[in-house]
Amino acid sequence: MSDHAIVLPLSLWRTQSSLGEWPDFAALQPSLFEAAFTQAMAEHRAEIDAIASPSETATFANTIAAMERAGRALSRVASVFYTLAGAHTDAALQALERSLSPKLSRHSSAIVLDAALFARISDVFARRAAIAETEQLTAEDLRLLERVHQDFVRGGAELQGEARLRLAEIDARLSELGTAFSQNILADERNYVLPLGPEDLGGLPGFVRSAMAEAARERGLAGHALTLSRSIVVPFLTFSDRRDLRETAFKAWIARGENSGETDNRGLIGEILTLRAEKAALLGFDSFAAYKLDDAMAKTPAAVRGLLEQVWDKARARALVDAAALRAIATAEGDNAPLEPWDWRYYSEKRRQAEFDFDEAALKPYFQLDHMIEAAFAVASRLFGLSFERLPEAPAWHADVRVWRVRNEGGAEIGHFLGDYFARESKRSGAWMSALRGQHKLDGGQTPIIYNVMNFAKPADGEPALLSVDDAKTLFHEFGHALHGLLSDVTWPSLSGTSVARDFVELPSQLYEHWLTVPEVLERHALHVETGEKLPQALIDKMRAAENLDEGFRTVEYTASALVDLALHESGAAPADPLAREAEILERLGMPREIVMRHRTPHFAHIFSGDGYSAGYYSYMWSEVLDADAFEAFTETGDAFDKATADKLLRHVYSAGDTRDPAVLYTAFRGRMPTTEALLRKRGFAG
Repeated sequence: MSDHAIVLPLSLWRTQSSLGEWPDFAALQPSLFEAAFTQAMAEHRAEIDAIASPSETATFANTIAAMERAGRALSRVASVFYTLAGAHTDAALQALERSLSPKLSRHSSAIVLDAALFARISDVFARRAAIAETEQLTAEDLRLLERVHQDFVRGGAELQGEARLRLAEIDARLSELGTAFSQNILADERNYVLPLGPEDLGGLPGFVRSAMAEAARERGLAGHALTLSRSIVVPFLTFSDRRDLRETAFKAWIARGENSGETDNRGLIGEILTLRAEKAALLGFDSFAAYKLDDAMAKTPAAVRGLLEQVWDKARARALVDAAALRAIATAEGDNAPLEPWDWRYYSEKRRQAEFDFDEAALKPYFQLDHMIEAAFAVASRLFGLSFERLPEAPAWHADVRVWRVRNEGGAEIGHFLGDYFARESKRSGAWMSALRGQHKLDGGQTPIIYNVMNFAKPADGEPALLSVDDAKTLFHEFGHALHGLLSDVTWPSLSGTSVARDFVELPSQLYEHWLTVPEVLERHALHVETGEKLPQALIDKMRAAENLDEGFRTVEYTASALVDLALHESGAAPADPLAREAEILERLGMPREIVMRHRTPHFAHIFSGDGYSAGYYSYMWSEVLDADAFEAFTETGDAFDKATADKLLRHVYSAGDTRDPAVLYTAFRGRMPTTEALLRKRGFAG
C-alpha cells in the first residue's frame, strides 16, 4: 500500500520507522479532515449495523467486545483533529469544528438510540450471570458490560417515540453551542492586546517584562504587550504599581465571553442551560445536576453542596480577615481607596514580603521549565520505574512541542509523551491532558500516545523559561493526568486511562502535585538559573510558612465557581437570566466584594464548552479530599517514595482505569475511604 493510501482519507496516520504508527502532522490540512470524518463515520455505522444484526444470539463476544473493536478509524481521525482544534487551530479548522460538532453528535446519538443494538446489549446484560460462566468472563469484562449498558440507558436508549428524536436534537444543538462558546473565549483572549511603554512597567520583575516583550514581538509590536494569557496577566496583577492598568487588565480578563458582538457568550449560556434541563427531564431526573451526579462518586447534589459549604464557611471567614489586613497595608501606603479585586494580588504580595520576608519573585529563578520537566520525570522514575528518552526529530503539530519515548522499569516501551508548554494565539487557554491514542490490550494491544498542553509565557530567544510555583504545580498536575494515561494497563479501550468518574479523574493529577515540594525533589531540581545553586533552605522555609497565606482567597474564588455551577444546574428549569442568577447566588453566599469567581459564567469553559465538568466543577475539591488523604499514606511511612505504597498506588489508581468502582479502587489502595480532615489540614483550615 502506498504512503498516500495510508494517509488519505481515513487515518491521517502513517508508520514512522522509530515511532510506529504516528500522526502525519505534515499532511494535516483542514481540507482532508472532512472526507476522513465522513468515511470513518460510515465505516463505524457499518460496523454497528453488523453488530446489531439478529443473525445469531447476542453474546459478550459478538456484541460488547465487537463494539469495543468498532469505530477505531473514527477515533484516530477525531483524536488528531481535536488535538489541533485545542492546541494549534486556525479559522479553517474552527469553521470545520463548528460544522462537524452536530454531525458527530448525531452519529453518536444514532448508535445509542439504535433499538436493535440496545436490545442485544440488554439481552447480554440480563443474562450476564450465565454468560459470565459460559464465556468465562473476567471481572473487567463484567465491568465493561455494566458500563456499556449504563451508558446507553443514560444516553436515552430506553426512551420511546418523539422523546428519542428530541434527545438527539438536544445533543446535536448542545455540541454546536459548546463549540461556539469555546471559540468565543479564544477569540476574546487572542484579540485583546494592550501595548505598554516604559512608563507602564513600574514594579514588574524581569521575568514579567521579558514575557510581555515576547508577547509584543509575536504580535509585531515594539516594546511590551499585556495579553490575557494567565501566565502574563496574573503576575502583572501581582506586581504592577500602576493601579489604573491593573484595573484595566482585570476588567478585560473577567469580561471574556461577555463583550457585545460576535463573541458574546451570554445568549449561548441560557440556551445551554435550558437544553440541559430538558435533557435531564427526558431521562427522568429532577435536574441536570441530578443526572450528571448519578454517575459520579458524589451521587447527589446534596452531597456536593455539603462538601462545598463546609469548606466555604471556613474559607470565607479567612478571606474576610485577610481583606482587612490588605486594606490596612494599602492605607499605610497612602492608598485610601476601597480594596478592589484588581488590588488583592498586589497587596497580598506586599503582605507576603512584610510578614514572611518572602518575595515570590525570588523563587522564579529556581523553577526553570526544563528542570521542572526533569523533576516530574524523576518522580515518575522513583515511584513507578519509568524512564523518558527525548526524541528531538519526532514530528508534532508545532515546533515548540517536545516528544519523549517512555519505558518501564524493565526497559519495555509503554508509550510516548508529548509536551506543548508555551502560550500562543492558536491555542486555547488553560492546561490539559489528552491522548492521540489510548492504551488497551485488545487484539495485541496498543501503547498510548499522551500529551500535555500548557500556556506558560514564552521567553525571548536564548532565555530560559521560568515558572512560578503555581505554574510548576500545574505542570505536575497535568503530568499526573498523563501518567494516568501512560500507566494504564487494561484490556478494553472504553475502560482505559482517564475514562473514570469525573470526581475521581482529578485524584492522580492533584496527588502528583504533592511531590513538587518534597525536599529531595526541590534539592535536586530547583536550581538557580544563573548560578546553578540549590534553592536555599531559608527560602524554602519562607515559602512553606507563607504557602497558606492566601488560602482563603484561593478557596473562595474556586468554591464560589463550584457552587454557582451546581446551582445553575440544580434547578429543574434554567434561570431566565443566568448572570442575574450568578449574582443572586454570590449574594446569598456572602461573596467578599474584593474577590471574583475564578471562572465567571461567560468564560466558564469547564462547564459550557462541553458537559464534561458541568455540574462537576466541584470534582477538584472532591478529588482533593482523596489526594490529601492519599499523600498522607506516604507521609505516614516517613518516605515520600515508599515502594510498597507506590506499588499499591500504581496497581489500584494509576494503572486501573475504570476496571472497578472508584470507591473500591481507592479503598483497595488506602484501606478505607477518606474524610475531609486531611483536606482541611492541607488548606490550613483545621482546628
